[in-house]
Amino acid sequence: MNNLVKILLPLLKNKFVLSSLVFLIWMSFFDRNDFITQFLQRTKLEQMRQDKGFFKIEIAKNRQEIQDLNQDPSKLEKFAREKYLMKKDDEDIFVIVPVTK
Repeated sequence: MNNLVKILLPLLKNKFVLSSLVFLIWMSFFDRNDFITQFLQRTKLEQMRQDKGFFKIEIAKNRQEIQDLNQDPSKLEKFAREKYLMKKDDEDIFVIVPVTK
């Protein structure tokens, strides 16, 4: 114990070591960009990169669907009837919704 004090006391009296120690403590706990915040931001960035990949795939699927709808009128009609419940003038549409308890 006595040897430890003899080694640490001159180090703590050194202004460069003391200022470096204060700087490290400040950056570790009190700064706006502390280590915990950096970790959380990196986690968020990784999640956003994964979302970006998912949305790129979805965009490609939607572009292909739009291309198919523009080229084939029968697919366009089927899409309009299923998604937007559109009908011809002489038709009636009955939507049956199952009752859930």
